[in-house]
Amino acid sequence: MISDNKELHLKTENLNVRINLPASKSISNRALILNALAYSPYDIQNLSDCDDTRVTRKALDSNDTTFDIGAAGTAMRFLTAFLAKTYGEWVITGSERMKQRPIKLLVDALNTLGARIEYIEKEGYPPLRIFGSALTGGEIHLNGSVSSQYISALMMIAPYMQKGLKIILDGDIISRPYIQMTLKMMSEFGVTTNFVDNIIDIEAQTYRPIQYKVESDWSAASYWYEILSLVGSGEVFLSGLQQNSHQGDSKVAGLFEQLGIKTEYKPEGVLLTPTGKTTSKMEYNFTDQPDLAQTFAVTCCLKEIPFVFSGLQSLKIKETDRIAALKYELRKLGYILNEPDEGFLAWEHEKCEPAKKISIATYEDHRMAMAFAPAALLTSITIEHPEVVSKSYPGFWEDFNQLTVIS
Repeated sequence: MISDNKELHLKTENLNVRINLPASKSISNRALILNALAYSPYDIQNLSDCDDTRVTRKALDSNDTTFDIGAAGTAMRFLTAFLAKTYGEWVITGSERMKQRPIKLLVDALNTLGARIEYIEKEGYPPLRIFGSALTGGEIHLNGSVSSQYISALMMIAPYMQKGLKIILDGDIISRPYIQMTLKMMSEFGVTTNFVDNIIDIEAQTYRPIQYKVESDWSAASYWYEILSLVGSGEVFLSGLQQNSHQGDSKVAGLFEQLGIKTEYKPEGVLLTPTGKTTSKMEYNFTDQPDLAQTFAVTCCLKEIPFVFSGLQSLKIKETDRIAALKYELRKLGYILNEPDEGFLAWEHEKCEPAKKISIATYEDHRMAMAFAPAALLTSITIEHPEVVSKSYPGFWEDFNQLTVIS
């Protein structure tokens, strides 16, 4: 936990750190499912050690028929689809928060494609009873504005549907890079796909086993961009990141140019250095990178840079309602945010008196903890339930402690 000691400060005179970032959670979870579908004899290399990945791996390696995946949303969605095409009777459940996160869209889609899935408690929500069997497949329509994890879950099992799968995405497509990530990884495992305009077409075929290594996590990198942007001096080296990444959140490098950070790509990773140049106002549509929104909202407020962010519809169904959480917690720091419209979040320099003792609630959301942690560089704060970072970045506090000193 970050101390609320007022003497907590950054070693600004010697900010020169090298961070070994965790492996990408998004890639790890997809790789595990694809590896299992390929009946691969190979272990995934550089697999993430986060909660989501561990529960997915445990479920795939288990001989049990009941799986409790806790708060791991990715695991819930991917495993629901995987178990639907795996012969047997299965039960999948999770934390109390997970039981409040909707899964009806995915269940309806799977049942339409030949699955048999029932709700054990509340209609439309986990826990689920799944009767796994061969799936017919065919053609379905999905709203393109739903979480890409629903779409990816269906895509990954599509090659084993008898008729293959054609997904027609209606309306605006959010989180497109995550869909592209899934398609690229499916291709690496030997499956041919076609994504043109709003139609994803996957014929019946089989995956092939390959040796696969997971790249480091660009989402985790965002917090180090935030830290250096707030400090404004020194340098940070982040190992294991690739310029030609599968990850949509690699966009963070270009976006942080507006907040004074330059990125140099090296063979072993990236080098971050401050430029001292920042935008007077930041506007961006986060449709393709929703997991970066918290980082940028907190950074802009702490740097006194007004912003208007859009494309945030999916934030309301994450680990918590992230828009509501950002508004409530940033108010403790003295910043009053508003929602100009659905999926928007803005700050226009409206301020209030900060709380006398700032204690940031994390709502079982790893990104709330990590996005707000750098605020300790400017004021004394406490992060509640700091252990939530284990969901994606178990070593975050050990890395963060390299930067702070209590004198």
